[in-house]
Amino acid sequence: MGEICQSETIYQRLFNELKQSTRASEQNCRDVAQRLTSEAIRICTESRRIQASGEVETWAMTLAQHRLQQCLHYYRLGSRQAPVELHSTLSAIVYRYITPPQVQSSYQARLELIRDFLQSFYVETLSAFRKEAQLPATYRPQTILELAEYLAFTERYGKRRIPLSRGRSQQLVILRAQTFSQQQPKETFVDLDQAAEGSSQDSDQTWNDSAMQQVRNAMASESTEPELDSLRQTVVEELMTYLEEHNQQDCADYFALRLQDLPTRDIEEILGLTPRQRDYLQQRFKYHLLRFAFGHRWELVHQWLEADLEKDLGLTPQQWQLFQEQLSPEQLHLLRLKQEGLSEQEIAQTLNCKVTQVQKRWFKVLELSWEIRNSSVSGAGASSDE
Repeated sequence: MGEICQSETIYQRLFNELKQSTRASEQNCRDVAQRLTSEAIRICTESRRIQASGEVETWAMTLAQHRLQQCLHYYRLGSRQAPVELHSTLSAIVYRYITPPQVQSSYQARLELIRDFLQSFYVETLSAFRKEAQLPATYRPQTILELAEYLAFTERYGKRRIPLSRGRSQQLVILRAQTFSQQQPKETFVDLDQAAEGSSQDSDQTWNDSAMQQVRNAMASESTEPELDSLRQTVVEELMTYLEEHNQQDCADYFALRLQDLPTRDIEEILGLTPRQRDYLQQRFKYHLLRFAFGHRWELVHQWLEADLEKDLGLTPQQWQLFQEQLSPEQLHLLRLKQEGLSEQEIAQTLNCKVTQVQKRWFKVLELSWEIRNSSVSGAGASSDE
């Protein structure tokens, strides 16, 4: 009985918002509201995590509202611009996975392949939409609202994460793109610094952040050790996951295109951004990249760079001494606790502070170590002589 009441409450709210926000007929609004409500309820019913949360009603309303806003977003764009935006969104996601076998494709040739792939993907999503919404096999969107509903579903369907081996997952549209290309993406070195900023001929600015220079050097170096190659790929995959989990899908899309070393103008065209919007996105991506490298998964990044604590954070003996001399007593104490292998919770108890404070302080320590590690030998020598 509670589920029926909950469903009716959600339905009424969605129906009312559709009536107020669109010019669709009342029956059209009712049909779409009912389908969005049913999808939200179904997800909450099937999800063990949501069922165990004790907040099923809140989740159901949140999911329904999210779907409604996606639908209204495409509705406001109109029947011409809405499909263009969806195509641009999905193109950005699959761009680096669509590659002609053993051919150095041009930018235009790859766009043609993406167009072919997405046409087949749209057919798949229409079939999936009919099935999940329990619509007849002949159903096709007829109104602008129905088109918006289908486009929103297609975006969600493509971004669904499919479980893989070893606890990993991948977006459905990427898996389909890999199958379409009939091969895994060609192994290339990844330059995170260039991925964040772009090549020098495309940008008037250069990102010379010393913290990212270490990442750049390691990405650009060819490794003959499978373990390091695997670790490097893990760093890239986890950075992608980090961005998606922090609702930074646009940053993930930007990163995916930067990995291809595309000119800035091509990235702007694919993502549908103005130069000003692209610059803002670029700055936001830099911020999250540093957060990932210094905070979220610092152990993984430093292990991959062979700069973990067991190796004095990658510093030479002279740099290590200089590094410790520049630390405050509190930072030096934190370093010693980290070297002893204490967890963040244990360190927080020892220092009588919160875990978040430990993370922020450690961020500053790592930042200093990277600055010293990337400084010139002569500069380090001059500092120590003084």
